[in-house]
Amino acid sequence: MKRILLALILLGVTQAEAQEHHEIGITAGLSNYYGDLTQKMFPKYGWAPMGGIIYKYSMNPWVSLRFGASYTSLSGADSMSEISVYKARNLDFGTHLFEMHGGLEFNFIPIEAYYFKATPYVFGGISAFYFNPFSKDPNGDKVFLKPLSTEGEGLPMYPDRKPYSNINMAFPFGGGFKFFIGKTFMLTTEVGFRYTNTDYIDDVSKSYVDLDTLKAYKGVLAKQMSYRGNALKDWDHNNPYYGFQRGQSNANDWYYFVNIGLNIYFKAFGNNREYTKTRCPGFYKREIF
Repeated sequence: MKRILLALILLGVTQAEAQEHHEIGITAGLSNYYGDLTQKMFPKYGWAPMGGIIYKYSMNPWVSLRFGASYTSLSGADSMSEISVYKARNLDFGTHLFEMHGGLEFNFIPIEAYYFKATPYVFGGISAFYFNPFSKDPNGDKVFLKPLSTEGEGLPMYPDRKPYSNINMAFPFGGGFKFFIGKTFMLTTEVGFRYTNTDYIDDVSKSYVDLDTLKAYKGVLAKQMSYRGNALKDWDHNNPYYGFQRGQSNANDWYYFVNIGLNIYFKAFGNNREYTKTRCPGFYKREIF
């Protein structure tokens, strides 16, 4: 084991001066979200397809800069919950989501086209994403929720409830496994989590406001979309009062991707120098990339 670790360290040192390279490719997989309308990080429902593009600049066989863009949709519904109190709330949402991210990627093994061809890796960074939650009104028509201020956002009598933005930040992190296919393609499998700086991906965060006040300022539809328990057949005919819990405001929303990627691997432009040669006997023979 010590010999293997020593070999990896020596290989990393000699390859630290190796040519930089680029990777560009596509990713595809599944996405989901964790927030007020789900009770598990990995539920059985709510999975949706995602796709994206990614670019990586490897400064050495250990560390890369990575940038990408992804598109997906997220959704959640109390009707899918196994907990009766959430079923009685009867809220749901959907949103399309577009993300751009940047960060660092670290390989556990100094992967390179001619020697070690596979490695696990981890990554972390920052991203900006766009979302716009919607649902269906009592007539079955699509309606966007933000303009309705379903929790009193922007109403003068609730100064602590500011309108949320459709563009927010998130902090991506995760890991995966990558390996070469020949000397040109890199295949990756990855799980990436995004902890966001908003609790309104699902338009649910705090408590109910007074529904009559909401109706006076935002109209009948806002009242209907704020409280939807009365749409159930077993509704107990009691409307929620101001301050009655609607969401959990002590934690922001998450979303995450489970995906595979296929990247093209090529040299950095203008980088024509040879690899540094090693004189370690019996170690390996250096080549021109």
